[in-house]
Amino acid sequence: MSEADFVATYGGVYEHSPWVAEVVAAEGLSAADEEPSHLAPRMARVVDDSGRDAQLELLRLHPELVGRLKVGEALTEASKGEQASARLDQCTPEQLARFQALNEAYNARFGFPFIVAVTGMTREDVLAAFERRVGNAPEEEFATALAQVHRIARIRLDSLAARR
Repeated sequence: MSEADFVATYGGVYEHSPWVAEVVAAEGLSAADEEPSHLAPRMARVVDDSGRDAQLELLRLHPELVGRLKVGEALTEASKGEQASARLDQCTPEQLARFQALNEAYNARFGFPFIVAVTGMTREDVLAAFERRVGNAPEEEFATALAQVHRIARIRLDSLAARR
């Protein structure tokens, strides 16, 4: 696979961050990179080695769960599908209000949106995780959010591999 094809295929694995795939491609590609078990750790290492500022920017590029979109912002197809899989698009008015209050509190506390790999979770599971994590210490939550970003990336890589 050429570097351009690799970036076109894997550039969306990390939300709005094709630079991750670009760095991996620049380091050199092999047939093993078509396997999620090989590629996921390579991509995660790029993020982990990128420094706190780049990591914070990456976290800030994720959408709020059941949140208000900024003007001109749209959910990626991957994010839409992931949120719909947990039925976050079908919240009751009470759940919607709770998500919005948690989004505001979380963003004010940590400076980035709450991130969780929602695949396989219910709305109630997501709300429980949200309520539990909003009380975390900032450094603990930064690490937890990055771990969740890596988990989302692995799920997306597995999905891409399944479509081949």
